[in-house]
Amino acid sequence: MGKQNDGRKTVFDVENLTKTYHSGLVDIHALRGVNARLYEGELSVVLGPSGSGKSTFLNILGGLDTATSGKVMFREFDISTASDRQLTAYRRSNVGFVFQFYNLIPSLTARENVALVTEISDNPMDPGDALDLVGLKDRMGHFPSQMSGGEQQRVAIARAIAKNPGVLLCDEPTGALDSKIGRIVLEALMRINNELGTTTAIITHNVVIHQLAHRTFYFADGEIIRERVNDKRLTPSELEW
Repeated sequence: MGKQNDGRKTVFDVENLTKTYHSGLVDIHALRGVNARLYEGELSVVLGPSGSGKSTFLNILGGLDTATSGKVMFREFDISTASDRQLTAYRRSNVGFVFQFYNLIPSLTARENVALVTEISDNPMDPGDALDLVGLKDRMGHFPSQMSGGEQQRVAIARAIAKNPGVLLCDEPTGALDSKIGRIVLEALMRINNELGTTTAIITHNVVIHQLAHRTFYFADGEIIRERVNDKRLTPSELEW
């Protein structure tokens, strides 16, 4: 793989991806033949209503779920045929995850929560540098209970990027936050994308957020129904929702 498009390297190459879940006698078709490419250094937004397949898509890219059929290449690595052990190594080395809920350990400080990841990483950042990057240099010694929701989410982002992943996958990272705090979290994600060049994908149902992206994928009923390239990107402070 590693194909180029206008000089950009392909990070993910997805071909005819399907995912079917079996629930009793009912088959649920979460993905129905998805084709997509994500490029190095790009910030993508994945839009769609609940149940449209966007979380399943992201989970397969991140090696958290497996496809029913189709092919997913991460650079030269075929995710779709990988063993559980290979997927574990892939996630550990290459992918940072950010979810709607922060999943911080209450008894650890912000720095200690981030350091948990760096201790098992091949090429980690200093935990303090990761927290500084998301604007929490002065909050490193605080526990989650002493922090706002937005600050806790930024600790979760610092934790995700501290292992220096090539890819950052975010599932509704502002879903539990109000618009003011949501913008601060989005500023942290954009800064990481701009300064580290981390290929970033953000799932959201908030249509406004697509204005930050290089490219937007629109999901409906398990398919990408439209793909849009933004000629002019906004900053989080310019968003209105």
